[in-house]
Amino acid sequence: MPGERVLLIDDDESIRQIVTLFLSDEGFVVREAANGQVALNALAEYRPDVILLDLRMPVMDGWEFSRQYRALPAPHAPIVVFVAALSVEQEDLGIEAARVLAKPFDLDDLLSALGEVLSPVTR
Repeated sequence: MPGERVLLIDDDESIRQIVTLFLSDEGFVVREAANGQVALNALAEYRPDVILLDLRMPVMDGWEFSRQYRALPAPHAPIVVFVAALSVEQEDLGIEAARVLAKPFDLDDLLSALGEVLSPVTR
């Protein structure tokens, strides 16, 4: 898994900092985006192996990002969605997510989810 490219999309700067530090220490290459529009712009020069996506963000939320991302030419990276813990059960994701993590999440759970999502890609 080390060396895989991650696109982290979350409007919460503290989450971006913690996840970026953790994943960088684990050998991932992380690119951050504060919202879906910034992330779409980054895709012009950055091809992620996996996308970590918060759904509720200003400017462009995760649903709209996913819709526009899926409209781009393939291949598409798997998406791991972040959802507030209270709404995991009732949340209608409406997007193609490889995994869903409830916020707040344990960093080891994030690493495990990445391992599951990336293993078919890297083998």
